Amino acid sequence: MTTAGEILFADTNVFLAATDRSREHHAEARELLQAAGAGNAILAISGQIIREYLVVATRPVEVNGLGLAVEDALKNIDVFTRPPFLFCEESEKVARRLRDLVQTHRLTGKRVHDGNIVATMLAEGIDRLITENAGDFASFKEIEAIGLEAAGP
Repeated sequence: MTTAGEILFADTNVFLAATDRSREHHAEARELLQAAGAGNAILAISGQIIREYLVVATRPVEVNGLGLAVEDALKNIDVFTRPPFLFCEESEKVARRLRDLVQTHRLTGKRVHDGNIVATMLAEGIDRLITENAGDFASFKEIEAIGLEAAGP
């Protein structure tokens, strides 16, 4: 459960779920975004989240994408990145944190992407992540990963 005014770092899949009505947690994602828009929660994102969203949103449906037109995907990004959303920069501090996480957790391949999300969170002092894949972040004891289904506003 989240509390009013709490900062949650939002994983890419939160925005994909809010966009794609066929996703299991579409309603919860929409409610979370509406709660954030009303000032009842603060969602943080980074350039990585925007990039990942645009990759999946504009990729054809036949190859596991949403098949959105570029214009529609960019309109969605405009909504996701306007206040009260908090944009976290991928700074040198984030890069140092990522290096430490890669070493500590022995991250390889695609897991480095998850490590970069955690590094960004730690650099910004954010300790809770909202995601559809909480299990992917279970090894990171530095943060708490909350499943989208449990995040109710």
